[in-house]
Amino acid sequence: MANPELDSPVVSRDDEQLILVDSDDREIGFLAKADAHSGVGTLHRAFSLFVFNPAGELLLQQRANGKRLWPGYWSNTCCSHPRRGETMDNAIHRRLHEELGLRTELEFLFKFRYRAQYDPQGVEHELCWVFAGTSAERPRPNVNEVAAWRYVTPQVLCSEVARAPETFTPWFKFAWARILREHAVPALAKAPAP
Repeated sequence: MANPELDSPVVSRDDEQLILVDSDDREIGFLAKADAHSGVGTLHRAFSLFVFNPAGELLLQQRANGKRLWPGYWSNTCCSHPRRGETMDNAIHRRLHEELGLRTELEFLFKFRYRAQYDPQGVEHELCWVFAGTSAERPRPNVNEVAAWRYVTPQVLCSEVARAPETFTPWFKFAWARILREHAVPALAKAPAP
């Protein structure tokens, strides 16, 4: 039997070059990830993926305990950054496969900008692209990135976020609230707005 810890490659490094952007999402430079997440943070391009199963349940991941920012917090299916010279389409599909072993079509929903401090370890300051998709595949998580995963109905998730918001990442809460308000994702039809 395979050992998932030995079979999980390191797919994220502090020295990878993130794409710096202005408030209109125009590329203005590059910076190492560790530096972009330090001090007050430097605005950079990112993405968040929301993948549902055919029953309409959202795949959540609990971030690995070794993550610098928000370790052990629950979050959306996958989130990361496109790398220098990489298209967004390549980045979202690469990362979904690296973190969870999944391949699926993803639909762009919207972009949003946020800044969130995780004292004293660092900060996220991102212009985040949000995508959604559906997959019937069973996740095969990379243990360097994902501590646990589960499927949850939108209704149960809304209750959990209301009851214990401090257990979820800030970008997830921002994106989830907007998805519920603005997007007709079939799985969300019966979910109450936050």
